[in-house]
Amino acid sequence: MHTTALVLFSGGQDSTTCLAQALTRYQRVETIAFDYRQRHSVELDARLRVLEQLRLQFPQWAPRLGQDHLLDLGVLGQVSETSLTRDMAFKIESSGLPNTFVPGRNLLFLTLAAALAYRRDLQVLVTGVCETDFSGYPDCRDDTIKAMQLALSLGMDKRFLIDTPLMWIDKADTWRLAHTLGGDPLIELIVEHTHTCYLGERSHRHAWGYGCGSCPACELRARGHQRFVAGR
Repeated sequence: MHTTALVLFSGGQDSTTCLAQALTRYQRVETIAFDYRQRHSVELDARLRVLEQLRLQFPQWAPRLGQDHLLDLGVLGQVSETSLTRDMAFKIESSGLPNTFVPGRNLLFLTLAAALAYRRDLQVLVTGVCETDFSGYPDCRDDTIKAMQLALSLGMDKRFLIDTPLMWIDKADTWRLAHTLGGDPLIELIVEHTHTCYLGERSHRHAWGYGCGSCPACELRARGHQRFVAGR
């Protein structure tokens, strides 16, 4: 039986929902994030506020929420020519992939998370990757995650489980999952404190949260929230 987990926690809607679910499932939960010189580095500040609010507003979860880790991954920004690591417009490349795709990002994140989990004796890696709303990212596919789980388990001689709570649900269902886990208080926490906007915009508050309202991440979040509210 799995009792410990490491959540890849960016401070966005998806990873916050995954963290909330992990806190209902596992006895000890730690969090990890990566500074890869992302344009939306404001998420690194937002995640600290989310952790603080989770402890304050959900005292039943607080004893399970353990150490937070932040790794410097500047090298990823150095080798990535993408709209998440450079000041450039969002577009679809000739390959068919959006230029928000950072090659190797999730593969590297999972590898480093597994290395930390190995040292911290954590059994499960939790990540918010999703094949339903995955924007064409090949490193968010279920097949990729299964391959990573096998490779990491073999390579470190430790049986890891990679938990992907959002893999087969869309953004509206992600809002619904959050509501199931923490009710209106968790929904309000996500709206007020998480950050998903690729441009790092925090001056405009919408019904679904802060953001520019026009980047791919904001548009996806807004549509999901609209469907969530309509279905309540």
